[in-house]
Amino acid sequence: MEHQKVHKVVVAGGGTAGWMAAASIAKLLGKTLDVTLIESDEIGTVGVGEATIPTLQTLHELLQIKEQDFVAAVQGTFKLGISFENWRDKGDDYIHSFGYTGQDCWAAGFQHFWLKGKQLGLSEEFGNYCTELVAAQDNRFAVLPNNGLNYAYHFDASLYAKFLRGIAEENGAVRKEGKIRQVEQHAGNGFISAVELESGERIEGDLFIDCTGFRGLLIEQTLHTGYDDWSHFLPADSAVAVQTESAGPPVPYTRSIAHESGWQWRIPLQHRVGNGMVFCSKFWSDDEATSKLLGNLAGEPLTDPRVIKFTTGTRRKHWNKNVIAMGLASGFMEPLESTSIHLIQRAVIRLMQMFPYDGVRQPDVDEFNNQMKFEIDNVRDFIILHYHVTNRRDTKFWRHCSSMPIPDSLQHRIDLFRETGRVFKVPTELFGENSWIQVMLGQGMEPEQYHPIVNMMDKRELDGFLKGIRANVGKVVGQLPAHQRFIDHYCKAEPPMMAR
Repeated sequence: MEHQKVHKVVVAGGGTAGWMAAASIAKLLGKTLDVTLIESDEIGTVGVGEATIPTLQTLHELLQIKEQDFVAAVQGTFKLGISFENWRDKGDDYIHSFGYTGQDCWAAGFQHFWLKGKQLGLSEEFGNYCTELVAAQDNRFAVLPNNGLNYAYHFDASLYAKFLRGIAEENGAVRKEGKIRQVEQHAGNGFISAVELESGERIEGDLFIDCTGFRGLLIEQTLHTGYDDWSHFLPADSAVAVQTESAGPPVPYTRSIAHESGWQWRIPLQHRVGNGMVFCSKFWSDDEATSKLLGNLAGEPLTDPRVIKFTTGTRRKHWNKNVIAMGLASGFMEPLESTSIHLIQRAVIRLMQMFPYDGVRQPDVDEFNNQMKFEIDNVRDFIILHYHVTNRRDTKFWRHCSSMPIPDSLQHRIDLFRETGRVFKVPTELFGENSWIQVMLGQGMEPEQYHPIVNMMDKRELDGFLKGIRANVGKVVGQLPAHQRFIDHYCKAEPPMMAR
């Protein structure tokens, strides 16, 4: 059965993960495949993942999505980075932007030139040498030619699923409404052969994509794949979410505001703002977290607060037998760096690259799982960094985070940067050198030395080098329109009632 040709693909579950998978497979591979998505109108989706990172544009290019149509359809705004407030210490903030900072040389990154400049009193704030970061601070944005600005999106996740559904159905995918009540497996190898809906309809498949959320109906409840719990690295296990009216023009960045026992997100859309609090139930009750969130909103609430419970971690296999888990069915990483939709996209593209037309083969399964594990481990380390490297000791939560054990892979990166100022990107990992540098400096870590090649510049040359970069950043940002003005001109959405 492993080598049975794949003709029928069944996606269990809708939401962002399900429709992203269905739309991609139907449009890019669908001429030789039957794609069916099963979705119940009675089962809600978590649907709070409203912020993305620039990699989403890769999938949109493959799907030939016109950006203006997409952004208007999902009530979207643009995102140049994430503002981290109160993370290093109460009252301190910094931005992790999507851009490149300064100018590297063949032997050393820009941070080494900046470090020497700082010692000589020449350097401004590190972020002042990054166009995206300064544009975010000035609330300016435009889509520039030749990828002149690196950016992502904020959007309404339910509208995004609806938008993707349109693409999927245009390309032949079929939606079946209903709940799955029974899963059938082959007696010999345990592969899933069909699912039966509560209506009695039986849907056969050769390949199944599990997008059933935290419960993992196929990958876990049926195949018992196992789960690696990362709570000892990332103690937050709860979130409370609420939507509010807009209290002003949308800023082109996500806000992440640290509190006593967690952190608050604020994501501006065209028609409203998404808000939430991620927290650890050992230090805050649901009521305490909800009260803290409601006391720190900028607009009037549009919805009642909704509490979500989770266990940070990952399935031990994302591909098991003829089931591939995506989205929350594959694991959960808190949305601190907006990586959830990215990981869905990577799973979708990776599956299409390794699609088992001639049947499931174990080397493909193993390679898929190895690549997903590598990528998720690196994302995990990057998120832990924000909690662990901090000056905060004012509450039990922050004292726990600063003293908790961390993976050896992260400890090596911290030691390397602290002692030498060096950062090296591991091939194929998500976050580049500049992301690590921005967060490590932002969290209060400063290297003990800089690369000696910097000394090839004398003080006058270094001053001119730094001022030249800063002037160029200022010139580009000064020509950008206000974020709201650009949206109005480029991708203004219909009023919410009409959009629905």
